[in-house]
Amino acid sequence: MSPFAFVGLHVLNNNKFNYTNQNLYNDKLYKKNLRADTDQACKHYIFMTTFENLGLSNELITAVGGLGFENPMPVQEQVIPFVMNETCDLIALAQTGTGKTAAFGLPLLNLINNEKKQIQVLILSPTRELCIQISNDLKNYSQYMTGTKIVPVYGGESIVSQIRQLTEQPQILVATPGRLIDLINRKKVRLDSVQFLVLDEADEMLNMGFQEDLETILQSVPDERRTLLFSATMPKEIEHIAQKYMNDSKSISIGIRNSGSDNVEHVYYTVQASNRYLALKRIVDINPDIYGIVFCRTRQETKEVAEKLMRDGYNADALHGDLSQPQRDSVMNKFRIRNLQILVATDVAARGLDVNDLTHVINYNLPDDVEIYTHRSGRTGRANKKGISVSIIHTREHNRIREIERMVKKTFTKENVPSGLDICKRQLFYLIERMEHVQINDEQIDQFLPHVLKKLEYLQKEDIIRRFVSLEFNRFLDYYKNAADLNITDKPNRNEHQKSKKERNCENRSKREKTSKRGQRIRMKINFGARQNASPRAILGLINDVTNDKSININNIEISDKFTFFDVFIDQSEQLINAFYRNNRTPFDIDIAKEGKKRIQYQNTESNFYANTGKRAKSSKLQRNSRRRKSRMNKKRF
Repeated sequence: MSPFAFVGLHVLNNNKFNYTNQNLYNDKLYKKNLRADTDQACKHYIFMTTFENLGLSNELITAVGGLGFENPMPVQEQVIPFVMNETCDLIALAQTGTGKTAAFGLPLLNLINNEKKQIQVLILSPTRELCIQISNDLKNYSQYMTGTKIVPVYGGESIVSQIRQLTEQPQILVATPGRLIDLINRKKVRLDSVQFLVLDEADEMLNMGFQEDLETILQSVPDERRTLLFSATMPKEIEHIAQKYMNDSKSISIGIRNSGSDNVEHVYYTVQASNRYLALKRIVDINPDIYGIVFCRTRQETKEVAEKLMRDGYNADALHGDLSQPQRDSVMNKFRIRNLQILVATDVAARGLDVNDLTHVINYNLPDDVEIYTHRSGRTGRANKKGISVSIIHTREHNRIREIERMVKKTFTKENVPSGLDICKRQLFYLIERMEHVQINDEQIDQFLPHVLKKLEYLQKEDIIRRFVSLEFNRFLDYYKNAADLNITDKPNRNEHQKSKKERNCENRSKREKTSKRGQRIRMKINFGARQNASPRAILGLINDVTNDKSININNIEISDKFTFFDVFIDQSEQLINAFYRNNRTPFDIDIAKEGKKRIQYQNTESNFYANTGKRAKSSKLQRNSRRRKSRMNKKRF
């Protein structure tokens, strides 16, 4: 069956025809009528590819046309009619940059009552930047609508000015979870009239530790409201929220679940770990018109890479959690207007960035979580434009590349790190292309031209070209003169080759289980409680700072007077304990929580924990090691 026929069948399904792909294949009667039905559906599909035919008001159509939107994007074609015509909840899976804001914003603007001064639509976003972006987009869409008020509330700004905007309740409130809860506690926001609740970038909100805040907000809105959930991936936590708080929800998926964008090309370079920065420079030099983000794992690495790039003459800067809000705004403004070509950032700092037309996303280090890679690569290739996601890896990370390929359903291309000669050629041709397309202002330059011609009259044409090229080009020639080859040949590990097939399969299975970030969780505690003003965000920040690893998955945080309890994956618990034990700067200790009177025991070699099962640890030596570690921690404390 052709792809066009599948599109037609999808439209038939949305319009209440009782056809499914499985039935069409299994039932002979449906097979006979397949061609006629899909032809009808495809005609209907073509008819529905303009905003005028989606049922929007004239004011919205005029605003959309003025913004340059001609045809709705796939997510908009499916979501807009659904929100306007159906009454059930919605789960929409679509990559970042596919037009989700217009997909939910346009129909909601069409459905609200402008005469009522009540919050009818609540939109939650994970970050300040995304909150502002959504608010600005909705204001642009509603510019020809009278009486529509849209207010964004978010952290990092004065709450007094935001409270002042809420004196007259808006029809649409766009908020970050933390600031919204603060306003609810101050009784400055009433949510009893909310008809629509939108969770945008829901997976990002959970990754940032907002699950408890989300559940608090979901319990504060009316039960009869409709919930629209938008996410790029579908982790189990999202499924839990959907099952608990959504009613009769329907799913719409643009592309393959948890997959990457079709507009993004995925490539990787293999180098020695010590040559990672040199490889980054060559990737940037071979792409002189690059406009992209370099993702690093830690704040310190972000600072170091950005400082090296700036010292080497690149238009780069860093974005990380140590920046104040004014510093962050300054960096982002320079990047948006392209005063910066390269932004070096951590994943947390880059969440919610509103930047279009990125040509490259560079993974200076691969993320530990595949879903983070999906979000990284989704920042390029937006609005039907092409983009490239680059990963710099070393020889021991090839299995990680294969794992990401399986999860995002994309094939990665291995490329060689450019040589010095390749870079010099590319820079030379780029210089010539710029000269060919430069705009000449005859009025201003004509008055200087006679003097310039007289100054250069002793030179031949070839000499002028040679000197002109050398003026811009000498620094690349000097830098890459006798440049070393950074590529390394993939050689099979001899010890690995000698292992039996059964041993290799066991090891691979163990690695997959370790990196899958799924499985049994264990309860842990830290002596950081309400007395020390502990909060979920403070707990997550402390763990990130001590471990320098944002992939540690914390869940079910419970704060008591003296302690905070939380769940963590078993294969990450030992890493957490060791990180706090080795860190001399933090006054807090982390340990495995007790359940009742039985202490949870664990085996160091197998990472198996036994809780309330009555089982004994297999080795008394491991128990002694655990007691010794606890004793050393107590001595260290005093």
